[in-house]
Amino acid sequence: MTERQIKITVPENISLGTYANFASIVHNFAEFVLDFGRIVPGRDDVQVVARLVMTPVHAKQLLRALSENIAIYEHNFGEIPQGPNVPSEPAM
Repeated sequence: MTERQIKITVPENISLGTYANFASIVHNFAEFVLDFGRIVPGRDDVQVVARLVMTPVHAKQLLRALSENIAIYEHNFGEIPQGPNVPSEPAM
């Protein structure tokens, strides 16, 4: 079986990316919802800048790909520090 090549196209309005320093993950039996947002000092809310919805299979593939890429990064540049402990949910 020949492996199919996938061409990735990034629209210009997405090509610069969006900064996020917060992530929240919720799930049910059929999907995972990943909200990415920005925490701004002095504010009590988190502005969600992107939401991804995916199947559990795709979420697990994302986990594997992210783990592999973090391992490669740390091999090349050293261990990434854990950072400070922060609450998993923003204050209401």
